[in-house]
Amino acid sequence: MNRNFSDIDRRSLVTPEGIDLRVKLADIGARIGAMTLDLLIIIAMFFAVVFALIYLGINTGAGEAAIALMILFAFFLRSFYFMFFEMGRRAATPGKRIMKIRVAARGKPRLSANAVFARNALREIEFFLPLGFLASAGSAGVDGWMSALGLIWSCIFLFFPLFNKDRLRAGDLIAGTWVVQTPRPILAQDLASADIIGRDRFAFTPQQIEAYGVKELHVLEDVLRAKDSETLKDVAARIRKKIGWVQSGAEADIDFLSAYYGALRGRLETKLLLGVRRRDKFDKR
Repeated sequence: MNRNFSDIDRRSLVTPEGIDLRVKLADIGARIGAMTLDLLIIIAMFFAVVFALIYLGINTGAGEAAIALMILFAFFLRSFYFMFFEMGRRAATPGKRIMKIRVAARGKPRLSANAVFARNALREIEFFLPLGFLASAGSAGVDGWMSALGLIWSCIFLFFPLFNKDRLRAGDLIAGTWVVQTPRPILAQDLASADIIGRDRFAFTPQQIEAYGVKELHVLEDVLRAKDSETLKDVAARIRKKIGWVQSGAEADIDFLSAYYGALRGRLETKLLLGVRRRDKFDKR
């Protein structure tokens, strides 16, 4: 049986609709790259604000206030940068988005704000504390053995993802999250073109098209992007049963789903132009 993902990296991510998206874990290199990019962005943002505050302090004589704002900004940037972006719709910081990875809930259909807060609260112990020990090594008044022991203790957290099969940080373990690859996007026009190609073969009635809403459209798009054969088969069977569609012998699941995606999207976009947004299959508008 052909699979898109290896058995080692493949994991089940079940949506609220009961669809298994079969996600792939992000590799260590991608996560390190994402972290490096995020740190560079944080540093660039910090120095941009520092220079602006220095200029403001020099020209207004409010040097002490500028220093206080600098410290406050550094605290918020260090503490909330990751939380702010990971609580967004894409569940990914700019670095993660560049590396095409994102945070996902482990064993749950949705990523909660509490989970994002928990995984990032431990970043202080996992990453910034080891940096603190490295910075203090050799400093006056700091015992060398204490610094070394502290660094070893911190490195246990730092290298924790290397020693478990799901590549979890300690924060991921506590928060119930993992970092997965974002499915490689297919342009919307490519998905729509599949509908044009198969429009003569798949003539859906208005009642069949209106069986689902925007929420299900997004799930279907994820399924088409992932291109996992078992998931495609399962989702196609669910939709056929829901809309009362009889499968012909030569009808491929991906062709059926692509055509239905195009028809559903076109119907929802038309209704949206009229000011009607159908959120999901339970919305009767």
